[in-house]
Amino acid sequence: MQKQGSSDSRQDSAAPLGDDLIRVEDLHVHFHTTLGTVRALNGVSFNIPRGRVLGIVGESGCGKSITGLAIMQLVPRPGKIESGKVMFHETGDKPINLLSLGRQSQEIMHIRGNSIGMIFQEPMTSLNPVFTVGAQIEEAVLLHQTQNKAEARTRAVDILQKVGMPNPVRIADSYPHQLSGGMRQRAMIAMALSCTPTLLIADEPTTALDVTTEAQILELMRDLQEEIGTSIMFITHNMGVVAQMCDEVAVMYLGKVVERATVDDIFYDPKHPYTISLLRSIPRLGTRRHEKLEAIKGSVPDPYSTVTGCPFHPRCPSFMPGVCDTLVPEMTTVDSTTNNHSVRCHLYPGSTIGAVAGTSGYIPVDARKDGEELAGTHHAEGAIFTPGGSGGGAIVTDARDPSPTVGPTEGSGGVIGNSADDKR
Repeated sequence: MQKQGSSDSRQDSAAPLGDDLIRVEDLHVHFHTTLGTVRALNGVSFNIPRGRVLGIVGESGCGKSITGLAIMQLVPRPGKIESGKVMFHETGDKPINLLSLGRQSQEIMHIRGNSIGMIFQEPMTSLNPVFTVGAQIEEAVLLHQTQNKAEARTRAVDILQKVGMPNPVRIADSYPHQLSGGMRQRAMIAMALSCTPTLLIADEPTTALDVTTEAQILELMRDLQEEIGTSIMFITHNMGVVAQMCDEVAVMYLGKVVERATVDDIFYDPKHPYTISLLRSIPRLGTRRHEKLEAIKGSVPDPYSTVTGCPFHPRCPSFMPGVCDTLVPEMTTVDSTTNNHSVRCHLYPGSTIGAVAGTSGYIPVDARKDGEELAGTHHAEGAIFTPGGSGGGAIVTDARDPSPTVGPTEGSGGVIGNSADDKR
């Protein structure tokens, strides 16, 4: 069976995606419950180039898994995709907006498992316990690739062998409960890759596995990605896995992407206070034996609550009263070695749109009184906050060092260093 195209009415007339396989634009997903509305995604936007691996990282509850499910139109009830676009450009001249396809339409059913595969977070609950592993892989092949059962059986055994299964014929006739955790994970990977998808969404595929099996599965995914040319959206909270697997990284917090950069820039030149805090909480070799790990103060806000301004401001060590708690920062590009580094933070020029500096920090332009002083505002001990850049961003100047630096500085909530040594 050949992969089906969508009708012209399903194709979007937006600008071409270039070398992007998929582009998510301003995605909002809400869960309407009797206790209130959970805003799981609040305007998520990112792209995945062809043949590249994008890591999606963040704490539990920041919307990583829901993003993957929304792309596949598998958001469980009472969840609802409120708005946004998912532009998928596999073949043809124009991208297809996956969200314009009906949840149970033939078009989206054909894309799931065929053009876009997904490795779910927990294989024991994702695999059907009453069918053998081989039968479940064959089902996908019969649905999308061929109607020949013998050919589907051969393909199922071959893909199990590719993922490193010992005695793949016996494994194909085994039930999920007869396999170990690592073997079930390999079976899930085999099922996701059985139709050679152009995009693979891997939702924490190595969770709860021992380090040896984890290393084997990561190496396997990387080898298969290079062999088949599949793009991967790798969802995880393990920064070590990100360093090993990913080409680029998108950091999420409370349903938003707060920083996006290459993996080298994220580890060696992080910009957002949340990203810096995540990296500082990782254990390091060579530290003193009884030295405590740095923890991010507070916790992710209650899902039913609404945080005004920057979603990270209640926990941010560089919090600026009157700015971070009132204005929502926009994504802006910052200087980097690759020119492909963007961040959502008021500390950087371009993030604060439609505001200028006033005597109490940033205020809306139309609210500024005539003749109001635009001098620097003290927002933290030893630091001066002044407007900077055409976008109205923040330039922070340390009173002890007159040279301006763009980025986190000393504040009442703690210190985030600007030197390369501090960031590493």
